[in-house]
Amino acid sequence: MEVFLIRVLQFILAISLLVLLHEGGHFFFSKLFGVRVEKFYLFFDVTVGKWRGKLFSFKPKKSDTEYGVGWLPLGGYCKIAGMIDESFDTEQMKQPEQPWEFRSKPAWQRLLIMIGGVLVNFLLALFIYSMILFTWGESYIPAGEMAMKFNDQAKELGFKDGDYLIAADGKLFKQFDADLYRQLSAAHEVEVSRDGQRLVLSLPGDLNMLEMLKSEPRFVSPYIPATIDSVLPGSPAAQLGLEKGNQILALNGHPIDSHNTFLYELGRLHDQMASAETHDDSLAVRTVTLVYKGSETAADSATLVAGSQEVQVPVEATQTGVFTKQVVLTEDLKLGFTPRLLTDLYKSTTVKYGFFESFPAGIRYGWNVLKGYVGDMKYVFTADGAKSLGGFGAIGSLFPPMWDWHMFWNMTAFLSIILAFMNILPIPALDGGHVLFLLYEMITRRKPSEQFMIRAEYVGFGIIILLMVVANLNDILRWLGYM
Repeated sequence: MEVFLIRVLQFILAISLLVLLHEGGHFFFSKLFGVRVEKFYLFFDVTVGKWRGKLFSFKPKKSDTEYGVGWLPLGGYCKIAGMIDESFDTEQMKQPEQPWEFRSKPAWQRLLIMIGGVLVNFLLALFIYSMILFTWGESYIPAGEMAMKFNDQAKELGFKDGDYLIAADGKLFKQFDADLYRQLSAAHEVEVSRDGQRLVLSLPGDLNMLEMLKSEPRFVSPYIPATIDSVLPGSPAAQLGLEKGNQILALNGHPIDSHNTFLYELGRLHDQMASAETHDDSLAVRTVTLVYKGSETAADSATLVAGSQEVQVPVEATQTGVFTKQVVLTEDLKLGFTPRLLTDLYKSTTVKYGFFESFPAGIRYGWNVLKGYVGDMKYVFTADGAKSLGGFGAIGSLFPPMWDWHMFWNMTAFLSIILAFMNILPIPALDGGHVLFLLYEMITRRKPSEQFMIRAEYVGFGIIILLMVVANLNDILRWLGYM
């Protein structure tokens, strides 16, 4: 519960900050050009029946703007006088045009008002990335220093477990992240280091990155040995007497050559657990045979807890220091140990930036994030891509389970870029839809009719609601185990 609350608080804080600044961008340009802002709200002040639309509000003296917080946390709201927006205030549009209204201003001023929110979000992301680099620097493990583990698809293309990834089409891999997958998916030639020798592998150049990421096991991941680093007190691993340095060799008769393979085998158990109908079925799946390399002084029996029952399990010594034991995993199929950390296995690199150096570095970093996100949008229009859409739950789960300012600001900057990009899409009801119609007006010198704009707003609002329903339904289906 504590983890859930921490993630919720981080999510609310980040979204509130981004929404306020986004709407503040519209507010700033509106005031700059003498356009009245009637309402400035965090969240929507929707009234449903007797349900009051706002949590609180206030209006300063001699101000045209009412400030407040709505109850519906789906964004923010800056009601600009004389503009057709999500308020659908058609009565105002029937009145004579006033000089302080949005519709009376030149097209270029209206364009700046509409892109103000997107502009603020994008600049904010670049600023946050710059300050992250200035405060914490950039720490990463170079990809060329990490041995990799590959799945069958990758091995068919010539990769081999233990390869070090050097470059794709002549461009060096920086670190293991989404960019590495992007490079691999589009590469025609990949240079690897194998047994101290450089090899060049030929790739098709059009691999599906989404399939590479969604496959189990994944196309590529850093090699982590199946060696125990620490054991959680009271866990099945602790009950067995496993300790630091022990190495897992097999699970249910399947050889384990790395922690990567161990996680894959646990994934197979999760699939079996999904079809378990009774407690006995569940217990049968959770009861596994573990072979590990331990100390020669290991006990010849162990007392394990299965539900509320204590079970004496004999230990079979198959060879010196190698033991076979049965163990009952936890309800969520955990053994209860942590493997060696990547930072312990591979040498990391840290780059420090001065205050003025951080800005060009932050701009490059943010621009690269935006390019990657935009490039990945093509997968949204596939069946797997639609299933990968996530709503509030998916976004919230991206935040760390403990309060970490470095991670918090990283996620806030990333969400700011997403918010900027999504809002500039040419969908009516979004900023990009208004920008599209304004550009049409500036090119053709013809203004779309108010009736057309109202209908377009309804269509766009319907599209947005549909996307939100699909994304959040995906979250629910994932939570229920159907996806």
